[in-house]
Amino acid sequence: MTNTSLTVQSVQQFIVVGFPGFQDHESKLLFSVIFLIAYLLICLGNLSIFGTFMLDENLHKPMYALICTLAVLDITFSSITVPKLLAILMFDFRVISFAACFAQLFLFHSVGSSQSLLLMLMAYDRFVAICNPLLYPTIMTNRVILKQITWCWLGGFIIIIVPLILALRLPFCGPNKVMHVYCDLSSVVRLACADISVNSYLSLTIGLSVMFISLAYIVYSYIRIITSVLKIASSEGRTKAFSTCGTHLVVIFIFIFTAAGVFISYRIPGASEDMRIMAAALQTIIPPLLNPVIYCLRNKEIRDSFIKILKRCKISP
Repeated sequence: MTNTSLTVQSVQQFIVVGFPGFQDHESKLLFSVIFLIAYLLICLGNLSIFGTFMLDENLHKPMYALICTLAVLDITFSSITVPKLLAILMFDFRVISFAACFAQLFLFHSVGSSQSLLLMLMAYDRFVAICNPLLYPTIMTNRVILKQITWCWLGGFIIIIVPLILALRLPFCGPNKVMHVYCDLSSVVRLACADISVNSYLSLTIGLSVMFISLAYIVYSYIRIITSVLKIASSEGRTKAFSTCGTHLVVIFIFIFTAAGVFISYRIPGASEDMRIMAAALQTIIPPLLNPVIYCLRNKEIRDSFIKILKRCKISP
């Protein structure tokens, strides 16, 4: 009984390693600058979207409510991971408490799942607007869209509860070095002193299901949208629609396939740790960085509203 209690001791804190193959000062400095600039641009771009939406009542419509929610999710998603990443690279702050580590992984996967669900909802919104324009004001009211947005948030947080509970039930008694730049479910569960096959298969199944169900519906919606555009639009309208749809799909593919690749790489023997960690880090900054450009700067109504607000700020002291 004594031997067992001595063997199975609870880990009180974890050490987040960062990029194992890039521990020299020059590499850390380079990555610090890149991620810091990217994070500041993410905050600036998405806060601009949020502020524009809040200040202009003309934008209080279902489509812009979805874009505003995506901006909030983008800021939240990157803020969960990038500050810790910068603390590791710039100040060598690698230690994180057990509770903080699990809180971070819970929020990371919850917000990521909510993003996948919201992207699916955005595709549905565009599908109804383009394929059923006469029914759109009836189907997609502000009240309905707020309920759907709430379900996206709740759905993302509910999805991760079972994997989180199973992970918390595992004994952590020895190794405490997380091979990552933040606490990720798979990287933390690997440190448990027990069989983690159930945890591994469950998290993989849930993660891939959320991502690929969302992706399947998004692709289906855009196929229907493109089919409708080909039937009714002029050549200029078709070019604009294809450009917009293509850009949306590229960002969605980057977000979903990078996340899927990171999930799968844990199960591939000999997979490069640095490549996996770099892909996971880029997943948290590239979509939030591109979304303001794709969804807003190319949207004339939001762009005009933003310029109008800037002019108003210059006039008013």
